[in-house]
Amino acid sequence: MLEYNLPRYLPSAEELPDSDETPVDNELQELIPGLLKSILLILWAERMDWLFAIDMGIYYHPDKPPIVPDGFLSLGVERFYDEELRPSYVLWDENVVPIFVLEVVSQNYRKEYTTKLAEYEALGVLYYVIYSSRRRRKPHLEVHKLVNGKYQLQEGNPVWLPEIGLGIGCERGNYCGVTREWMYWYDEQGQRYLTPAEQVKQETQRAQQEAQRAQQAELRVQQLTEQLRALGIDPDNLD
Repeated sequence: MLEYNLPRYLPSAEELPDSDETPVDNELQELIPGLLKSILLILWAERMDWLFAIDMGIYYHPDKPPIVPDGFLSLGVERFYDEELRPSYVLWDENVVPIFVLEVVSQNYRKEYTTKLAEYEALGVLYYVIYSSRRRRKPHLEVHKLVNGKYQLQEGNPVWLPEIGLGIGCERGNYCGVTREWMYWYDEQGQRYLTPAEQVKQETQRAQQEAQRAQQAELRVQQLTEQLRALGIDPDNLD
């Protein structure tokens, strides 16, 4: 439950601005969370109790500006509540604090390691993830877990998130035609889940292999039929 001292009368999501009108600094701030969301749409296609939002404002008080992470995940909420979808994420309506928040560091540093960390910590976000591909002496990926009200940096790549049932990590791959380091979801054994394009490719290859096996089996039957006829045996009259 939320512990904020909120006013008695509260606006709805439709009455609040749906954007802080601050443009993203580069494409990665859209593409990286977009990739994570696209994988979830396949993994959790049958689930209707989650929301992964990109560049959506999180309202925690009607008189304060929203916090707008590059991406966040909430569990135990309605996947959709009407055909207009959510204009923003209003905590006093949802009653669920996001369990996972992602910030992608751009050339214009936006206090991801200081002010935003403190904000998400105060909000009660369980996992705060920061990704910066420009770091040279430190890991590109930082996963902070809220323990006794304070964030603790988790080790490893990927990092298993038991409360979500997924791991988060980064490695080189191809997405939208760009080969570079991307963020992905992983299973408990550390195996990376495929992107939608990779799944289509895998299914296409599987279908081609099945078609090839069927073609080879048909060819084998034809060869056996010809051999039987060469021996004077009519394969159509075999008991």
